[in-house]
Amino acid sequence: MPRQYSPEVRRQVIELARAGTKVKQLAVTFEMSEATVYGWLKQERIDRGEAEGATTDQQLELAAARRRIRQLETELAVARKVNEVFLSEGVAPKGFTR
Repeated sequence: MPRQYSPEVRRQVIELARAGTKVKQLAVTFEMSEATVYGWLKQERIDRGEAEGATTDQQLELAAARRRIRQLETELAVARKVNEVFLSEGVAPKGFTR
């Protein structure tokens, strides 16, 4: 699992990089990979509208939507299974007459 950094560390690294500090030096100082720093800088450019791609807010919204879809799919699968069990037992749904 990737290491988590606080938003403050991320903000500080981005500010230092934009001020001219070398990525390699930032990586050593903050004990992170250069790829992490480059990724943060790329995402910062996207968030500022300087590069194409999904903004951080869009990525968070998409992740939340995917979680909600998984939850709803699970609930639907459970409801279908319950209906299947009741129907196999001959129990009609509430309000249903034969």
